Amino acid sequence: MSSLALYRRYRPESFAEVIGQEHVTDPLQQALRNNRVNHAYLFSGPRGCGKTTSARILARCLNCEQGPTPTPCGQCQSCQDLARNGPGSIDVIEIDAASHGGVDDARDLREKAFFGPAHSRYKIYIIDEAHMVSPQGFNALLKVVEEPPEHLKFIFATTEPEKVIGTIRSRTHHYPFRLVPPGTLRDYLGDVCGREGIAVEDGVLPLVVRAGAGSVRDSMSVMDQLLAGAGEDGVTYAMASSLLGYTDGSLLDSVVEAFATGDGAAAFEVVDRVIEGGNDPRRFVTDLLERLRDLVILAAVPDAADKGLIDAPADVLERMQAQAGTFGAAELSRAADLVNEGLSEMRGAASPRLQLELICARVLLPAAYGDERSVMARLDRIERGVQASAGGGAAAMPPMGYVPGPEAHGGAAQAPAAPVPPGGGPAAA
Repeated sequence: MSSLALYRRYRPESFAEVIGQEHVTDPLQQALRNNRVNHAYLFSGPRGCGKTTSARILARCLNCEQGPTPTPCGQCQSCQDLARNGPGSIDVIEIDAASHGGVDDARDLREKAFFGPAHSRYKIYIIDEAHMVSPQGFNALLKVVEEPPEHLKFIFATTEPEKVIGTIRSRTHHYPFRLVPPGTLRDYLGDVCGREGIAVEDGVLPLVVRAGAGSVRDSMSVMDQLLAGAGEDGVTYAMASSLLGYTDGSLLDSVVEAFATGDGAAAFEVVDRVIEGGNDPRRFVTDLLERLRDLVILAAVPDAADKGLIDAPADVLERMQAQAGTFGAAELSRAADLVNEGLSEMRGAASPRLQLELICARVLLPAAYGDERSVMARLDRIERGVQASAGGGAAAMPPMGYVPGPEAHGGAAQAPAAPVPPGGGPAAA
C-alpha cells in the first residue's frame, strides 16, 4: 500500500471529482467550454476545501493538448506531468507566498514571467497563501498582473482574501470556496473507506466529519489516522471516540437522563466518571451541549434525521428521540442555555470540575432561580410530575399552593384533640 497520506492519494484530478464546491467548479468548466478564460483568478476560502487542488486542475485544463477543456484527457504529456503523483511541469510554477512574499521575490517572478512557456500552451503561476505577499510585493506584481503577456496566467489561493490588496483583487475573477456540508463529506469518506477495504463501525464517520469541521483535508487526515490504527474488526466507535477525545455516548445518555428525572446523585456520579476516566471536562461540556442541541431540534422537528438536520447512527437516534420526549420544551431550552453559559465560564477556569458540577446543579435546581425560563422549567416539571428530591431521586411534585405542615420542618405530627363533652369532664365510657 502507498505510504502517501490519504488526502494525497485521493486528491482530485478533475473538477468532477471536487466535492462540495459546485458553485465554483461549474462556472469554471463553463468558462473553459466557452474559451473565455481570464488571465488571473483568486480562489479564497477556509483551509483544506480545495483551493490549491482546483488551481492545479485548472492548470491541467488549460495546458491539455485538447484544451482549454473542462475535462483533461489525462493522456498527453502535460496531463501526465500534472497528474496526482506526476513529476510536475516546468510551465506550472507553484509559489508558497509564506516564504516567498517579499518584494525581491516578486521582482524575480516578474522578470521570469515574460519568458514564454517551454512546452505548454500557458505559463501558469499558482501563488499559495497569497495573503502573505507583502504590499510592496503586490505592488511589484501589479503591472504584470494587470497587463500580462498572452501566455501568462495567475492563480492566487488564500484563506484571507481581504489581505490581498484591492488593486490586485480588482484584476482577478474571485471564486469563494466554502466548507463542505457534513452529509457530502460523510458520503465521500465512506466511499474512501470502501476503496481502502477497511470496515468502519456506524457512528465513526459522523465523529470524523465533526473533527474535520467541513475541511476535506482535515477530515481525510483524521480518517487516515483511524485507518492506520484499525484492528481486525476495522475502525470501532470506541476507538474513534477515545482517539479523537470525544465523550462516550453512554456518559451523555446518563447525564441527560439524570437531568430529565431530576436525579442529582446520578448526575454527579457521571461527573465523577468523567474526571476519573481522564476525560477533559471542557470537552464533556461541549459534547453535552451538542447532545442538548440535537434534543432541542428533535423535540421541535421529530423527523429531523430524515431532513438531514441531525447526523447520528440509528441506535443513537432512537435513544435521543426517547430522551427528547422526557423533557418539556422550556426545560430542555433552559438546560441548553445553562450548559452554553457554563461552557463560556469554563474558559480559563482554575477548577473545571467545579464548574462542571455547578452546571449540573443549576440545571437540576430550577426552583433556586426566579427568572422566567426557570419558572417555565418548573411548570414543565409539574406537568410531568417530577421533582428533584433531597436524596437525588425523582419524587412526586406537590400541587401549587401547597403549604408544608410542622412535620415538614422536623416537628412531630400532632393528632387531632378528642372532643370535649358539654360537662367539661371526660367522655363517658
